[in-house]
Amino acid sequence: MTINHQIIWNETKDYFSITLGLVLYAFAFTFFLLPYEIVAGGVTGFSAIIFYATKFPIENTYLIINASLLIVALRILGFKFMVKTIYAIGMLYFLLWLAQEVMPLDEAGKPVKILGEGQDFMSLIIGCVMTGTSLAIVFLSNGSTGGTDIIAACVNKYHNFSLGQVLIFVDMLIIGSCFFFPHFGPMIERAHKVVFGFCTMVIENFMLDYIMERRRQSVQFMIFSMKWQEIANALGTKTDHGVTILDGHGWYTGKQRKVVCLLARKSESSYIFRLIKMIDPNAFVSQSAVIGVYGEGFDEMKVHIKKDKKKMKIVFATNNQNKLMEVRKILGNKFEVQSLEDIGCHDDIPEKGQTLEDNALLKAQYIYNKYHVDCFADDTGLEVDALGGAPGVYSARYAGGAGHDSNANMDKLLRELENNNNRKARFRTIIALIIDGKVTKFEGIVDGEIITNRRGGEGFGYDPIFLPTGYNKTFAELGTDVKNQISHRARATQKLADYLLNNKQ
Repeated sequence: MTINHQIIWNETKDYFSITLGLVLYAFAFTFFLLPYEIVAGGVTGFSAIIFYATKFPIENTYLIINASLLIVALRILGFKFMVKTIYAIGMLYFLLWLAQEVMPLDEAGKPVKILGEGQDFMSLIIGCVMTGTSLAIVFLSNGSTGGTDIIAACVNKYHNFSLGQVLIFVDMLIIGSCFFFPHFGPMIERAHKVVFGFCTMVIENFMLDYIMERRRQSVQFMIFSMKWQEIANALGTKTDHGVTILDGHGWYTGKQRKVVCLLARKSESSYIFRLIKMIDPNAFVSQSAVIGVYGEGFDEMKVHIKKDKKKMKIVFATNNQNKLMEVRKILGNKFEVQSLEDIGCHDDIPEKGQTLEDNALLKAQYIYNKYHVDCFADDTGLEVDALGGAPGVYSARYAGGAGHDSNANMDKLLRELENNNNRKARFRTIIALIIDGKVTKFEGIVDGEIITNRRGGEGFGYDPIFLPTGYNKTFAELGTDVKNQISHRARATQKLADYLLNNKQ
C-alpha cells in the first residue's frame, strides 16, 4: 500500500468511526435522556433545555449554535482544523432528527420512557455511559462534535486555560441555566434538575476518560527465546513499533542470552502473542503494564516548554579576546555579545580622548554611526597615586610604540615606582552604551596596590603586579572566575547588565 493509499484508508476509517460514534450518541441521547427531560452539558444539552421549555426542535438549536461558533472558529482555528468537526456537526444534526422521527411516542405524543416511570436515574446512568462511550469513539478517531469543544479550543489558543477547565466551566453554566426556566417547576425541582445534570456530566466524563485511557494503555513485552532474531524481525516488520535487543545472562545456565524488548498498545497484545507463538511456542514471555509511553507511535508528551526569549544582540567595540571573554561571562546567556570581528569591522578606531570617558564614548559612537547597531565600548586605565594618576588613559601604550606591550608597560611602571613606598593604585573602567542613539555611562573601580615583582600566570595587562585590596594574590593569581567577580570591568559590566535587563523590551 502506497503512502497516499494509506492516508486515504486511515481517513476513511476515521470518518467511519466518527459516524458510528455519532449514531450511538444520537440513539442514547434521544432514547434515554430526552424522554426523562434529563439535562446535560454541551450544546446538545443546552438545545435539549430549550426543547423542554419551548418545544423548539433540538437539532435546529444545535445547528444554529454550532453554525455561529464555526463562523468564529474558522477565523481563529483555520479550516483544516475544523473539517471533521463540520462533518460531525452536520451528521449529528441529521441523526438527532432521524432518532426523534423513529422514537416511539405515547398517547399524549410524548417520547416513550423505555425503562418506565420513576426510572430517571437509571436511564441517566445508561444514557450517559453510552454518550460517554460515543464521544470517546469520536475523539479517538481524531474527530470532535463541535459545540463547547470549539469554545474550549478558541479560549485555549489565547489564554492559559486547559481544554478540560473550559469545558467544565461551560457545562456548569449550561446545566445551571435550568434555574432560569419556569418550565422545570418550583426552585426545588429546578435544583433537582441541576443535580441530575451534574451527575450526567460526571458519568459521561468518567466513561469518556475510562475508554480513552483503556484504548491508550500500553504494555511492555520481555521475550526470551533462542529464536530471538526471527521474533525481532517479525515484530519489527509486522508492527509499527521499534524493537530493542538487550543482553542477558542466565544465572542457572551461565550462558549469555538475548532478550527482545517491545513497547506496544495493550490492544495489540493478542496479535503480538500470536506472532511469537508461531515462531517459537516455547518462548518465555513477560508482559507488564506501564504507566505511560510517550513519543512517536504512542501518546504525545503534553507539557509546555518555555521558549527562550530572543536574546538581545549588542556589539562590544573591541577585538581584545580577553576583555570579550570577561564581559561574555559576566553578562551570561541573556545577551548575544558580538565583537568587532563578528560584525566585520577591522578598522583601527582612534582613541584620541584625554580621559577614559572620552575614549569609551568615541569608540561607541564610531560603531553606532557606521553600523547602526546597539553597542558599547569601554576604556580602562590603571591610576597610580604616586604618579599623579598615570598611566591612566595611556595605560595600554604606557611604554610607547605602536602595540600593546604589557611586559614593557609593567617594566616602565616598576622602574618609576622603584624605592617609592606609596604604591597605592586603582583600576578604573568606563563603559559607554548607546541604544537607539541614547548614551549611558557606567563606572567600575577596584582599589589595590602595585607590588614589586610579577606574580601569576593568568590575566593580562597589569594583572601580574596589581594586588587588589583585601586579597593576598594578584589578579593574575586569583584566576578569571574570582577576578570576574571583583574586578573594575566586572563592576562596570554588572551595572551595564542591570541596566539592560531593567530596560530590555
